Amino acid sequence: MSSDFLLPDLGEGLTEAEIVSWHVAPGDVITIDQVVVEVESAKSIVELPSPYAGRVEFLHAQQGDVVHKGSPLITVASESAIPLPQDASPIPEDAAPVREGSGAVLVGYGTTETTLRLKRPAAGRFGSRVAPTTPSVVGSLLDPERHSPVVSPLVRKQAKLHGIDATQLAGTGPGALVLRADVDVAIAALEHSLAGPAPTPAPQVGDERIPMTSMRKLIAQRLSTSRRTIPEATIWLDVDATELFNAKDRLQKSTGERFSLTALLARFVVAGLAEYPILNSSVDESASEIIRHGSIGLGLAAQTPRGLMVPVIHDAGALTTRQLRDRVAEVVTYSQSGAYPAAQLSGGTFTLNNYGAFGVDGSTPIINYPEVAMLGIGRMMDRPWVVDGELAVRKVVTLSFVFDHRVCDGDVASGFLTFVARCVEEPLTLLGNV
Repeated sequence: MSSDFLLPDLGEGLTEAEIVSWHVAPGDVITIDQVVVEVESAKSIVELPSPYAGRVEFLHAQQGDVVHKGSPLITVASESAIPLPQDASPIPEDAAPVREGSGAVLVGYGTTETTLRLKRPAAGRFGSRVAPTTPSVVGSLLDPERHSPVVSPLVRKQAKLHGIDATQLAGTGPGALVLRADVDVAIAALEHSLAGPAPTPAPQVGDERIPMTSMRKLIAQRLSTSRRTIPEATIWLDVDATELFNAKDRLQKSTGERFSLTALLARFVVAGLAEYPILNSSVDESASEIIRHGSIGLGLAAQTPRGLMVPVIHDAGALTTRQLRDRVAEVVTYSQSGAYPAAQLSGGTFTLNNYGAFGVDGSTPIINYPEVAMLGIGRMMDRPWVVDGELAVRKVVTLSFVFDHRVCDGDVASGFLTFVARCVEEPLTLLGNV
């Protein structure tokens, strides 16, 4: 008897996901709760465990395919129909059950008790896969035993279009992540081996159609909604951040711990929202009401291989400076892959956007709907500045603040911005009280 494992409900109204990578192949013997596939939704990348034990008969989708909720992912032959391998050890009569039931029940699936000890084929996790046929020059770049992480759907699709398994490439990104440049090198090697010595190539003619990923679609939808809905206004202020750098150094010397500038700025934002709570709100248009939120979900705009994401530090107002620093560090670590847990990508009430890392001074960012405000941080650099009537070289940063004019007027927005600016200029005054 065979069972189909269907794409389960991924939550938050998501109805489709893209296959990132398979962890099993036809012929593999799997157990209940064994991760069989990674899928990418518009929210996050999720590992899906199998609710069935048995032998994988068929994979219903390939890497890069989009699968809809309720569609089959794999077909598994029931364990009762699978003979034990000849070299398997006999099961003692008094042996304890391997599993009392599934600990990772998915929506729409119930799992049952199993006591059978199943053995994976000698070929191993990826042993039954057949490597694509490629010329030797490309084969030297590929390693069938390698399983490099591949996050970007565009990278996967670009490789697939040329018959290349991107997971077999040696990634040059963080954690051996396969980048577009790695795939381009393999494609160039493939084309060179097929064509042989060629004359200087002519310029490419024609347009290129680039499919929008699920994440890109979500970003486009939210930003478009924000622009259509919110009457936003932007104000900005140049601030002397020299003492912020000094405070950061003093904290490290006195505590022996590192405090990033982003963590300190996050602390200032949380303090500012406590002073101006109307900015920690959203608008219920149907009821013509402003919803002032009781807790702060501090979003940190992060550029990841999957695109722009805004992971959220929940209940940020209840965290100490050290706790907030640690949560910021977690966000930065996950940004290298973009594989944030789904729960961390919802519940934001205010966004901090540090675009100074891209080498720009200012911006008029689009509010992260349904929030009502965002603070932007430009690059911090040495500039001439007047101190006590004399010209000096100081660390100066531009703070940009965009707000929803429906919830407040310029006096509130200016009050918040100048409050944060004072914290940047005299940080120890605030940090001594938190």
